[in-house]
Amino acid sequence: MFEKASRLKLRFASATGNLTIEDLWDIPLTGPLGDLSLDDIAKKINRDIKEREEESFVIEKSSKSSILELKFEIVKHIIKIKLNEAKYAENMAITNTQIQKLQLAIMQKEDEVLTNQSLGDLKKSLKRLQKN
Repeated sequence: MFEKASRLKLRFASATGNLTIEDLWDIPLTGPLGDLSLDDIAKKINRDIKEREEESFVIEKSSKSSILELKFEIVKHIIKIKLNEAKYAENMAITNTQIQKLQLAIMQKEDEVLTNQSLGDLKKSLKRLQKN
């Protein structure tokens, strides 16, 4: 898919001008109305495909239609990858938060164990550490 697109030197029309496939990776999935987004680009290509969708039983499908379909598949593929990356980042953030909470709980339990020792045991532990 990407090989064919690069050989055809595909460009994607946008409000800011023509974009390359490489440019698509830097565009956000969604954005405020009027801002450039992958969602808007996909919607535009999908509309263009639907406009050409009426099937003819005499005239073969034009190459322009297949190019639009290729563009649409590329944009959908990039959207899928970016959604997966966002989900992974969200899961990692949740995991890191849970790790921090567990580490804090462990430190609190260790402090609790330490403070529950007798005065004599605390003094012995302190003297042992001071000798080292």
